[in-house]
Amino acid sequence: MKMGDEACKRALIELLYQLADDDFILAYRGSEWLGLAPHIEEDVAFSSISQDTMGHAAMFYQLLTDLGEGDVDQLAHARPSKERKNAILLEFVNGPGHYLSKPRYDWAFAVVRNYFYIQAKKIKMESLKNSSYEPLANVALKVNIELYYHLMHWRTWFVQLMNADQTARNRMETALTRAFADFDGVLSLGSFGVEMARYQLIEPEEMLKKKWEAYMQPVFDSVNLTMPVDFGKKSGDGRAGEHTADLDRALTILGEVYFEDPAAIW
Repeated sequence: MKMGDEACKRALIELLYQLADDDFILAYRGSEWLGLAPHIEEDVAFSSISQDTMGHAAMFYQLLTDLGEGDVDQLAHARPSKERKNAILLEFVNGPGHYLSKPRYDWAFAVVRNYFYIQAKKIKMESLKNSSYEPLANVALKVNIELYYHLMHWRTWFVQLMNADQTARNRMETALTRAFADFDGVLSLGSFGVEMARYQLIEPEEMLKKKWEAYMQPVFDSVNLTMPVDFGKKSGDGRAGEHTADLDRALTILGEVYFEDPAAIW
């Protein structure tokens, strides 16, 4: 990749923001389940997965820092919601209430959202291992190793709950409807997607989508579920900086310590 090409650099930066912001906000939503997961073993497992995911976000933010976009902590904490590139589905709260006060979180939604996202992320990392930007390819190799376990974890939960009693299946189907309404935002590469593919940073968006569907179809078949033909962006386009109040509230909490002293070294 020719880093002297400004169009190429802009596409790369856009891609890195998407990858970093997606992981950053979903890792936070995962951390809110600490002490609230269905059982203690899941509490430990989900916490570990969320910690890994936040570490992945940090690696992507570091690549942005290396490209002159600013300090890692500033990129993670100081950017307003309108500058974020994460998919809207990933920012939604876990459910009613607050993790410190009367949380009534939706485990079915957590399972569906994480499973769908991790499968999409795994496909992206497989593609990025061949990226024309070598530093990104190297990070993708590291991230991809951990995703094997993340994906196995969420796929197991998905299948088990879909095959459980009717109450569980009903809740899962409700979560599926909600997830599919905005899942196109997760698979989207945004307005620079064509350039990302042209410069061989990542495969074309349509190819990534087809691969996701191909991986998911056998799982859907195994639980007697029909996959929708189209996915939506019902709540807006996060890649274009469109977000919900859920993200604003999350960023306020995430940035509390940072804004106490932005110049501090942690």
